[in-house]
Amino acid sequence: MKPRRGHFVQTDRAAHEAWARLGTKHPAASALLHVLAANVGDQNAVVASHKLLARLMGASASTVKRALKTLSDGNWIEVHQIGASGTVNAYVLNSRVAWTEGRDRLRYARLKADVLLAEDEQEAGAFDEPKTALYNLPRIGELQIPSGVGLPPISQPSFPGMEPDLPATAERDES
Repeated sequence: MKPRRGHFVQTDRAAHEAWARLGTKHPAASALLHVLAANVGDQNAVVASHKLLARLMGASASTVKRALKTLSDGNWIEVHQIGASGTVNAYVLNSRVAWTEGRDRLRYARLKADVLLAEDEQEAGAFDEPKTALYNLPRIGELQIPSGVGLPPISQPSFPGMEPDLPATAERDES
């Protein structure tokens, strides 16, 4: 189970004061930085469209584009384009400005992001229940769930310590 996201976004005093100066010179950029900071995941990244950011800011898409350029040029954020159009991007906040987890965990470049999707930007019915169940593939390290009659024995002996984890079969009564 994924731990719940914390309630705090942290800044240091110098970054906080610089952010206040940004607010007087570029209010839309400062407001957008607040929107991004409120929505980042543990790795200081979020994926969203310009349209959704505009909605969250209460501004136009052109205002968002100008604000993103100001934030990117000022080294407040990094922008990583997703797809050809450039209207959906991963936004990574400068971890020296704002962060959501321990500072010692921000040294590594990771791009694991919380993705913001708006229903009206998706195909009709995208948020409805799937018509058929999706296949569930086990992840590496996940144990198999015993079911059925089991598998036939393998034709080659296992290497010591590398025995396969085969599903269990019902125990037989030896009486």
